[in-house]
Amino acid sequence: MPPTLASLVHHSALKLTVRAGGDRLDVPVRWAHVSELADPVPYMEGGELLLITALKLDAEDPQEMRRYVRRLVGAGVVGLGFAVGVNYEEVPEALVEAADAEGLPLLEVPRRTPFLAISKAVSAAIAADQYRAVTAGFAAQRELTKQALGGGPEGVLAALAAQVDGWAALYDASGAVVAAAPEWAERRAGRLTADVERLRDRPAPASAVVGGEDRVELHSLGTGRRARAALAVGTAAALGTAERYAVHSAIALLTLTTERSRSLRAAEQRIGAAVLRMLLAGEPDHARAVAGHLYGELLDAPFRLILAESGSASAARARSEGAVGTTGASTGSGAAVGGGGGAGNGGAAGSGGKAGRYRAAALAAAAANGDPLAQLAEVVEAAAARAGEAVLVVPEGERLVVLAVDGGAAVAACGEFAAALETARAATARGAGGTTGTSAAASGAAPAAAGPAVSAGGPGSGPAPLSASAAGAAAASAFSEEEELVVGLSGPAGPIAVSAAYKQAEQALSVARRRGRCLVEHEELGAGSVLPLLADDAVQAFADGLLRALRDHDATGRGDLVASLRAWLSRHGQWDAAAADLGVHRHTLRYRMRRVEEILGRSLDDPDVRMELWLALKATSAAGE
Repeated sequence: MPPTLASLVHHSALKLTVRAGGDRLDVPVRWAHVSELADPVPYMEGGELLLITALKLDAEDPQEMRRYVRRLVGAGVVGLGFAVGVNYEEVPEALVEAADAEGLPLLEVPRRTPFLAISKAVSAAIAADQYRAVTAGFAAQRELTKQALGGGPEGVLAALAAQVDGWAALYDASGAVVAAAPEWAERRAGRLTADVERLRDRPAPASAVVGGEDRVELHSLGTGRRARAALAVGTAAALGTAERYAVHSAIALLTLTTERSRSLRAAEQRIGAAVLRMLLAGEPDHARAVAGHLYGELLDAPFRLILAESGSASAARARSEGAVGTTGASTGSGAAVGGGGGAGNGGAAGSGGKAGRYRAAALAAAAANGDPLAQLAEVVEAAAARAGEAVLVVPEGERLVVLAVDGGAAVAACGEFAAALETARAATARGAGGTTGTSAAASGAAPAAAGPAVSAGGPGSGPAPLSASAAGAAAASAFSEEEELVVGLSGPAGPIAVSAAYKQAEQALSVARRRGRCLVEHEELGAGSVLPLLADDAVQAFADGLLRALRDHDATGRGDLVASLRAWLSRHGQWDAAAADLGVHRHTLRYRMRRVEEILGRSLDDPDVRMELWLALKATSAAGE
């Protein structure tokens, strides 16, 4: 504790006597200052004990003393020491009455006590207090370091809460509470999610003070431009010097635990890439040996393979596959985002607190760094860390490969992130003045329902999710085609089937790219219809080439071969039923089918030929011909 007027009065060597303000002696003294100026206020900072002999004051003038004392109180002076036996043999009554009226403690200083002795006593007490604070700070640092080595972040938080006589909480990059101490503080910390998100949007390092039930300090954690986590410290009053040392030590230790060194992250990524290559090569035993404790748990249960691609790479790949210009047509007739009977109809990205947090974090973070691919990796890793899951994240150029526990928090986070980008894209399209093939309106379903049918899992809840309009407004100006994301999600797989899972994810990614979707699950491909895939330009070109000769024949008015072929194929080659549909005799239909064979140079007895002709007819129907 810093020195107080009471401690000075009780100092046996000073022999001070209280003449006024005896009920206010518990105030701390920041310094002892001597001034004989008639108006020393311009040189005061507040918290001083002012020492005078009234050399230039008429201390017996009641009016002058009232003005003098009133100005001292207004400047924050905590006490007045008056030396007797110098200019006045005793403390003038006018000064005593003025001090008593203003509540200013007035101390009588005997002649044998020099002002220097009082200054030395104050200085020594301040130095002792600072030494105690530094010593306590070092002790707290040792305890926090011990807890960091043995108990991890939870141990650091518990030790910090004890040091500051309050509570402490750790948040991840999405603003979710990772840990809190004591346990009762988790609910209090959960109410600060919005404040943590605002802190996250500021360049690191950043801090803020939040009022309310108690005084809460928020500090960002991390060494990069964007914070990877945040620390909240709640106390009943402002932190003292020792408590401040403890908080700074906790910030350093928690930064070390949440911000791993670049070399360590690079080494882990190399191990992850090696494990993935072994799994793709069909060597699960070798992969498990290399994975060790880092990824070994991931290989003990079914997992999903997530394949993500940046918008620029996806567009380039679509052009190389001849898919440019087909997005709008295929989306209009394809499954909606999260719609249909596929797994995308799950509720992971629907309404709810955790979904809202992922949505808000995805939008804000992608808008901040303009790199959804890197942000997807961060969101997935954060979700896995919070749930205690193993996750393998391997960057591959403009792609990202992720192995995550099936039904776990990482897969749910991926769906939520994709849903947030889908919402922003739809809102941007609406803001541009119309409905496009990539918007949710074109597919007839709410984009917020995107994402795999898995539960986010885990306890806790957060703030209400962003609405589609609010999400779009937050991200409409943040995304360009190059900054968008396309994700393909495989079905559940095991270590021996990673190659097949990768192929499934690639197929889902290709469909997502063609349909203008952010995320498609492989299960969706078999749940809907193949017809939307026929809108591809290459398929259209094939259909036009295959049927052109028949159309040219029909154009001369010598028979309706295309309609006859469609009716015959739709009736599985049943002559009577197909002829009845056309309103012609079955012999007429037989003649027309022989003409089809002659013109095409193909036999309708070949099932492959019938299949190709039927797909060509469906492709032209899908194109509106």
